[in-house]
Amino acid sequence: MALRFTLRQLEYLVAVGHAGSVTLAAERMNVAAPSISTALAQLEAELGLPLFIRKHTQGMIVTPSGREIIREAISTLAAARTLAELSGQLRGTVTGTLNLGCLLTFAQILVPQLRRGFVEVHKDLIFHQTETHQAALIKGLHEGTLDVALTYDLALPTDLMFINLGALPPFVNLPADHPLAQRDSVSMADLAGYPMVLLDLPYSTDYFLSLFEKAGVKPQIVERSSDMEVVRSLVANGFGFSISNFRPISNVAADGRKLVFLPISGPVQPMQIGLLYRKGAGTSLTIQAFIDHAKTHLQAVLPSLILRA
Repeated sequence: MALRFTLRQLEYLVAVGHAGSVTLAAERMNVAAPSISTALAQLEAELGLPLFIRKHTQGMIVTPSGREIIREAISTLAAARTLAELSGQLRGTVTGTLNLGCLLTFAQILVPQLRRGFVEVHKDLIFHQTETHQAALIKGLHEGTLDVALTYDLALPTDLMFINLGALPPFVNLPADHPLAQRDSVSMADLAGYPMVLLDLPYSTDYFLSLFEKAGVKPQIVERSSDMEVVRSLVANGFGFSISNFRPISNVAADGRKLVFLPISGPVQPMQIGLLYRKGAGTSLTIQAFIDHAKTHLQAVLPSLILRA
């Protein structure tokens, strides 16, 4: 049986399977939603199988057959990337596709400049980036939709490799008129007496709460958000303090109000920032070239983004 489908159709299939909707997949891939819908319809017609159940209120529900096809599509796409990389290795050039994932809390600061420097050197490379939380980054590496991730050392599986690029001590974000804002530093015990706005993301939440637990105090959480900019704006408007590890470039929140950043005194565990990838992936010329580039770039810029006591 001669099947006629493209790798692009398989990419769309995997993207919709992971996103649960054509609209969200289109946003993540920067592609028009009708193009994805048409490609999926053509793929289903070619395979002779329904891959999704389409429900207006629930999005795209993967059928049992669809789950099996998606699993094989992931393997096929990985094999295609390996083939492209092999041809590049034989020519001694970096080619093919690189799929980078990054923790969304600092992606906007690090990834664009990091990406620009890499693609300017390797002009034949197709570069895709994804910004998401830690659990999704780990899932993407396991499923092969991501080649490497820039992230913290949070809940790292033993089957993934982590290259540590530096330690980021936690610090507190305060509104400019906060009673603690004029201090040189604060302790976890100092913070426990004031309301807190928690950055609520998988694994990150556990880390922030562990800082209080190890200090023997409890936080007064009054608000939560999974969006770092929302957290900063809530803090800047006096709803509470928050804790971060990655210092923003500006001390102004998204709505224009000012923030104050103070180091946290005492024994507090820093986050380790680095590169996460599958074991054996470093043998890929493309992935190794990116790892080398990222190590050089990030070790140069990270010191300016750390707030130390």
